[in-house]
This record gives sequence, structure tokens and C-alpha cells, in this order.
Amino acid sequence: MTGLGAYPVGALGPAGVRDAVARWLRLVAADAELAPYLVGVDRARLAGHLALTLTVALGGPAGDIARPAAGAWRGLGLTEAQHRRVVDYLAGVLAALGVPAGAVAAARRAFADEAGS
Repeated sequence: MTGLGAYPVGALGPAGVRDAVARWLRLVAADAELAPYLVGVDRARLAGHLALTLTVALGGPAGDIARPAAGAWRGLGLTEAQHRRVVDYLAGVLAALGVPAGAVAAARRAFADEAGS
């Protein structure tokens, strides 16, 4: 499967994308500065939207993206520096899963671009 990104999302697979998002959210939740922003947030809903956006960033089908995921992060009131750290956590997770650097960069751009940064 190919699409907008530089990496065939089929190589990671839907379960791999969900796993990447779960790891990503665990890292954000474990960050003492970022964790308070997740209090009261429907994490399952956020995770689903992040997985869909990540799928597109890695080259999968667009599906039904009604609201940019990075915008969802922005909706939490994160500063620019905090948002960059959230995206850095994503890049680290993807690299640890063996996603090629070009695809990691595409994912970083997708989440940064959607936030207007």
C-alpha cells in the first residue's frame, strides 16, 4: 500500500500503527510536564485519530480524517516546545520499531504541519 508518505504502511500494518500510537501516548503520559494535559482526555478517541493520521503519514489511505491530529494536540493548549516534544516522542517510537528515517521524517512533518508549525 502506498500513499502520501515515504513508507508503505503495510510494512508496519494496522496493528503496528496502533502499537506505535499506544507507545507514543504512554511516553507522553509519562512525561511529567505533558501528563497533566491528558487529564480528562478521551485517550481511546485520541489514539484512534492519531492512528489514522499516522497511517496517512506513512502512506496509507486517508480514510475519514475530519480534524487534524496535531490540531488535537494543539487543542490541549500545548506550547510550541511541548508540541515539538510530543512529535519527538513519536519519532523515537517509530525509529525503535525500525521505520526508515525518511518515513519517520514524513510522520514528523505530518504532525508538525497540521499544527501550523
